[in-house]
Amino acid sequence: MYLAILGREPELSIAELEALFGEVKKVTSQLALFDADAMPSIDRLGGTLKLAEKLNEKPLDFLMKAPEGKITLGVSDYSKGASKKSASLEAMKLKKILTRQGRSVRAVMGDAAVLATATSLHNGLSGKNPRKIELIKVNSDWYRVIGVQDIDAYSRRDQGRPARDAKVGMLPPKLAQILINLCGPLPEKSVILDPFCGTGVVLQEALLMGYKAYGTDISERMVEYSRRNLEYFKFSNFELEVGDATNHQWPKVDAVACEGYLGKPMNKIPSEMELKEQKQECAGIILGFLKNLSGQIKQDTPVVMGIPAWLREDSTYSRLEILDQIKDMGYNVNNKSLGGLLYFRDGQIVARDIIILRKD
Repeated sequence: MYLAILGREPELSIAELEALFGEVKKVTSQLALFDADAMPSIDRLGGTLKLAEKLNEKPLDFLMKAPEGKITLGVSDYSKGASKKSASLEAMKLKKILTRQGRSVRAVMGDAAVLATATSLHNGLSGKNPRKIELIKVNSDWYRVIGVQDIDAYSRRDQGRPARDAKVGMLPPKLAQILINLCGPLPEKSVILDPFCGTGVVLQEALLMGYKAYGTDISERMVEYSRRNLEYFKFSNFELEVGDATNHQWPKVDAVACEGYLGKPMNKIPSEMELKEQKQECAGIILGFLKNLSGQIKQDTPVVMGIPAWLREDSTYSRLEILDQIKDMGYNVNNKSLGGLLYFRDGQIVARDIIILRKD
């Protein structure tokens, strides 16, 4: 049994886990449980901050089996009513007993009941070193951390790319991973299509996952940006073309993951008239693309897409009401899409509304 510490959009994180592993049990707004045939890798999961495996023995018995040498120990307490004090007491209790047994132990203390991802990562509590251990307590159950999201690696893949353009929006690499994973388990070397490739973030993450990547964009400049970025990271198993997504002809692909047209950049909440104009423009391009794509992909091909939703004065987001039209084109719309899977920062004017489709 595996425990996932969910990211800031927990419903999107759960949807990602469900797409890959099947049934997921939401424990709290931060925690979810799932089973997997093989140990999952957190490096492949954009929506999970930490992964842990359930201990089938007492935490002290587990710690006593650590190899010789100094132990670095952290404890995160997700139990009901947990506090910084309760987590510290658990860590110090284990340290005290281990010290009596002749082990050298350094306890990592956080500012809250749970260790921040950055604290776990920078103290090496990622499960890779058997003497650097983070334990998670959830009421009477204990888990050992087997993976911590590498926020530094994400930053390098984002900020380190040579060709970037803030005017067209910057897709976070972890969201690109989520879009790909929402396609479900795919055979090795599957071809992932991004028909709005921009600066190539989805293509980059697909290649890192071992897939082949095919990207097109209506802008020749964006295609060149994608090429520069992918070559910078020494990738070679990709193809790029200039093409309008509403009429371009693609070769055979196994899955589609993309961020569609989000409309013009905005730094303030749009008026009702502006919103109506943007909705018409974005819907026209997105529906035009899906109609064009429908005749080119085989049955059951997954299509996962980020489309725009706009912030309103009441702090809600107004979505594109196009799911019925999408169904009429021959797509099966995943129920998660109906409720809305939004990805946004606080105060962000244009959010990403993630829709999950399959060709009927």
